[in-house]
Order: sequence, then structure tokens, then C-alpha cells
Amino acid sequence: MSATPLLELRGIDKSFGPVQVLRDVDLTVHPGEVTALVGDNGAGKSTLVKCISGIHPADSGTFLFEGRPVSVNSPRDAAALGIEVVYQDLALCDNLDIVQNMFLGREKRNGLVLDEPTMEQMAAETLAGLSVRTVKSLRQHVSSLSGGQRQTVAIAKAVLWNSRLVILDEPTAALGVAQTAQVLELVRRLADNGLAVVLISHNMNDVFAVSDRIAALYLGQLAAQVKTIDITHSQVVELITVGRSGALGLTTEPATGRDATEHDPTSGAVR
Repeated sequence: MSATPLLELRGIDKSFGPVQVLRDVDLTVHPGEVTALVGDNGAGKSTLVKCISGIHPADSGTFLFEGRPVSVNSPRDAAALGIEVVYQDLALCDNLDIVQNMFLGREKRNGLVLDEPTMEQMAAETLAGLSVRTVKSLRQHVSSLSGGQRQTVAIAKAVLWNSRLVILDEPTAALGVAQTAQVLELVRRLADNGLAVVLISHNMNDVFAVSDRIAALYLGQLAAQVKTIDITHSQVVELITVGRSGALGLTTEPATGRDATEHDPTSGAVR
């Protein structure tokens, strides 16, 4: 794990009219790690992800990428930095095959003709690099794939473009046990390959299975960001539901200010 975060957010605010959705949010994401972003419905997870991906520019705050201040005002800005998002609906086209989906909107051309051999080779190399062997043919229509295979294709599509940070929105939602295990293994492999991964999930078993750190949002503020090994299921539930956990030394209400970023288990305090 690099000492310098790949992505660091400081004091991010976002409002929609009179409704303030994010307030003074700090977040760090390291390469080679899975950071789980958790929170109840309405906590601000989706809005924070859309700020990171440039869909909703933040009203205020600082973005640092590899320690350098950057501006992310559009999805193009985020893509240029290597930030890719796999949304819960996957954004795949059932009537297209795997290669066509992976290159949709970014097709390789040889003059006026699509360069099918190059695209097929790049798709195969990407899937092989992720140790994905569950797909029988790259020319299968996505409509014929299982839920786990569809999720795999969506993730491979995200990492195809030299991405450095992959954000996964509920990647195991509605999957069976075997398919969930398959997707979680792939998520872990992304981090082991050096990428930074942000995992949004309501499933605490998934969170504890693959994450290195857990960032909990509560009513638009970061209640805490802690190492997974330093927190329990019940403490995460406390952070999600009431925005604090006395067992972690987090006793200040989030609404009073920037009280919780990284918990130091050796001192029992927040720094």
C-alpha cells in the first residue's frame, strides 16, 4: 500500500437547492486497497460517487490525485485521471456481445472500418489479466450471461482503459452465493493488481470479506474511516445508524464538525 493516497478528498460540500447532501467530507483512497463506502439510504454515497466521477461537480472542497490538486468538473475529467465507475445497472447492452460492450463508445477503427481483431485481443487480454475464465466466448451476447458473468464484463470494461481507481456500486446485489463469491474474488484481485477500489455495499459480509478500510457516511458527513481489522460489524452498524461509536472513541456528533477521519486504535482517539 502506497503511503500517498491515490485520491484524497478534503472538505467536500454538495447541495441541491436548499438541501445540503454532503457536508465537509474527507476521504482517502489508496492504491492496492479496497475501501468500502457504507451508509444508510440517503447518507450521500451516490452523490459522493457522482462528485468523484464528475457527474455532479462539488460546490467546494479539494480533490487531490497522487498528492496533486486536480479539478473534476465532468466525467471526461475523471476518465482522464483513470477513474471509472461500474454502476448497479451495469450499463450493458443485451443485444451486443462482450467485445462490443467493452468497447461501446470507444471503438477501435482501422480507417473507416472497425478493428475487430484488435478489440477482441484487448478484451481477451483484459479478462485474462483478471484471471476470468468463466466466459465461454467473447462473442456471446450479454443477454446469455449469468448475473455474475455480466458483473465481470462490466468490471473488465472499466479496467480496460488503464483505469487507476474503480468504483463499484453494489456489485453483488441480487447475485447468488456462488456468483457473489466470484465477483468478490475479482474485486480483491483488482486491488491486488495495484488498483484503488471503492466498494459501495449494504452487505456487511461482503464488506468485511474484501475491504481494507471502511468509510461510513451518516447524513452526508463522514462518521469515520477506519481499517477493517480495527472495527466490528456492530460498530459499523452504529456508525451507519447513529453516526458515532463510543467503542471506537468516536463520541462527537458528526453534525458538530470534522470530527472523524482515520481512527488510531493505539490511542483510542480520532486523528
